[in-house]
Amino acid sequence: MKKAKRILALIGVLLLLGMYGSTMVFALMKSPAAKGLLMGSIYCTIAVPVLLYAMTLITRRLKDKNQDLRREQEQREKEEEDDSAQ
Repeated sequence: MKKAKRILALIGVLLLLGMYGSTMVFALMKSPAAKGLLMGSIYCTIAVPVLLYAMTLITRRLKDKNQDLRREQEQREKEEEDDSAQ
């Protein structure tokens, strides 16, 4: 699991570096499509990290909630076993 996270993080870094590089290239280009490409590249440079951060927050929140629900269920089952044993 740790190795997979590292690989995904490396892919993310490479993706961000590629977006920054493409933004620089599009800014220096002198073609009619350069302005549109630059705006799209700037948008992706901002939007992709924000979306990744949001997904990370949501994943953590759901994971914590799932663990809390499991603990509550285990407590209920344990209480039911104790009640039935008496």
